[in-house]
Amino acid sequence: MDQKLKKLLKKKKIETLFDVLWHLPHTFVDRSNLININKLEIGKICTIKVQVKKYNIPRIRNLPNTARCEDLTGKIDIVFFNSREGYIRKILPLNQYVIISGKVNFYNKKYQMVNPDYIVPLEKEDFVKKVIPRYSLTEGITEKIYRNIIEQVLKKLPFLLEWHDENIMKSLDNKSWRESIFYLHNLKVKQDFNSSYFRRLAYDEILSSLIVLSQIRKKIKKIKKKPKKFINNLSKKIINNFRFQLTKNQNDIINEINKDLYSQSKMFRLLQGDVGSGKTIVALIAAANVMESGYQVAFMAPTEILSRQHYLLANKVFNKTNIKTSFLIGKSTYLEKKKIISELKKNKINIIFGTHALFQKNTEFNHLGLIIIDEQHKFGVKQRMELSKKGGDDCDILLMSATPIPRTLIMTIYGDMDVSRLIEKPSYRKDISTLSKPEIKINEVIEFIKKETKMGNQIFWVCPLIEESKKLDYEAAKNKFTYLNKIFPNKVGLIHGSLDKDQKEIILKKFLDKNIQILVSTTIIEVGIDFPNANVIVIENSNKFGLSQLHQLRGRVGRSNKQGTCILFYKKNLSNNAKKRIKILKSTNDGFKIAEEDMRIRGFGDMLGYKQSGIKEFKFADPIHHDDLFKLGEKNIKEIETDEKLFNKYETLLKLYDRADIINEINN
Repeated sequence: MDQKLKKLLKKKKIETLFDVLWHLPHTFVDRSNLININKLEIGKICTIKVQVKKYNIPRIRNLPNTARCEDLTGKIDIVFFNSREGYIRKILPLNQYVIISGKVNFYNKKYQMVNPDYIVPLEKEDFVKKVIPRYSLTEGITEKIYRNIIEQVLKKLPFLLEWHDENIMKSLDNKSWRESIFYLHNLKVKQDFNSSYFRRLAYDEILSSLIVLSQIRKKIKKIKKKPKKFINNLSKKIINNFRFQLTKNQNDIINEINKDLYSQSKMFRLLQGDVGSGKTIVALIAAANVMESGYQVAFMAPTEILSRQHYLLANKVFNKTNIKTSFLIGKSTYLEKKKIISELKKNKINIIFGTHALFQKNTEFNHLGLIIIDEQHKFGVKQRMELSKKGGDDCDILLMSATPIPRTLIMTIYGDMDVSRLIEKPSYRKDISTLSKPEIKINEVIEFIKKETKMGNQIFWVCPLIEESKKLDYEAAKNKFTYLNKIFPNKVGLIHGSLDKDQKEIILKKFLDKNIQILVSTTIIEVGIDFPNANVIVIENSNKFGLSQLHQLRGRVGRSNKQGTCILFYKKNLSNNAKKRIKILKSTNDGFKIAEEDMRIRGFGDMLGYKQSGIKEFKFADPIHHDDLFKLGEKNIKEIETDEKLFNKYETLLKLYDRADIINEINN
């Protein structure tokens, strides 16, 4: 294959033989019927058998070359742009019969085909007279070229020994991998998610993901560590100082984490909690137990403002204890960094908060026993593997995320980790009241905001970016800022995509310090940041966004004991799906329930958080259509995990789905 073709295929993410196989046709073209010229339909793809009668090869540059062809019923011009005379005479020899297939036009009272897709001699008639699969291709690759590639690949497909047992095969209608691939590339109807052939390939894809995650999990579980030794003295002391009671859900998860800390196996746990469920408190209690056993803790967050917030909360929590806290970010001065790094090495710091600066090469710990990472939902499998190696064998890992993942997907995304789900909200948190308003009723909302600002409350006003019209949205946010600033002079701030990270953090800090009361934003407000004084959020264009995204935004308010209010502005003429989303959001504050509903309404690929979170987009498997296959995979993987011989049967599957390299990395 030449380099130019390779580059063009790379644009469509086709780089290996398997990429070719996974790139299924999106529709089909029927070229099977030979049509007489007098029966041709303009604008349609047709196949004709004609005799070449004469050429018209102009000597003026840029004019097309034409070959006049005919059958017993009429005449047609075959027109070529950018082609040489020799090429035309070769593929359309004078007075010979040929098969031509392409789109029919009508020009100057004559039928014509411009640059036809296929021209073959009669003996190759069968190559063209078919229902031909049509693939989504990039400019520069013709259907004919790609069809040649796919046919070569399919021709060389080996007969593989079956890796699934009889029971699984029965569930998959006894379809083999090879026949499924052939069927889906030669299918003459639209792809059917629930056909036996499609389900077979979807299940293979699900299981290959589960096997990789299961192998990582086994590898981590084999690591022997020194158990942490503590009697909950420090954690009891800080819990007694809280002005609230922990929920049963929080206590249960603390016990799960303690069990991991006491064990000889390395903890590798995800704490998945809805917005405002009190994840950070659980993490700090875990940190207290680790510090009581003589180890240090590193607590990392993606932004300075979020990590500083955790640091300030920890200072309150560990007040009146002898725990030494510290804070390290990329912007810390050279002298600050030097002092902190020196104190970390000497074990003078018990818990340190910060951004990725915590894990730079020159940052060394004396006795690191726990890494906590908040909102690092962009961590894929490989990054998690690397993370588990940091701090050495005795270091436990706790990841936190507020992105609610539907139950169907938990195993296929986090199967390498133990997962704790924090669903119960703290008793002092009131459910956020959610209202929907047409944009023409903005005056009613302004009156409501005037009352709120008089009481000293703060407001988020979000004009989220719609990808296709960033410029327009930026203008809309600027106009909204100007509009609100006239009503509330010197009380309004503006954040938009063109500001750099530092400028955004300065404005967010002004809002946090109550120097401004209304914050207009075009960007999604940082997940996880606490603005306890903000209790109203207005979301424009709410009909354009998924449920999970609206729920995440709504979670920016109601984070204290004040009543939170979310106002969803919408334009008139709502679609049925938009109406459904708004209705569901108004009926529940449960992020996990919302994530499930979002997936049903919008489909897996569209959901907020998935693209951002590094969650693998499956090529075949779909959590909505193949819910039963995900459940079957979970059951199947438990059997594979306990039987090494059984695992070896799946080597071919892992190669097919490009997972073998990751498995090799795990085992090195």
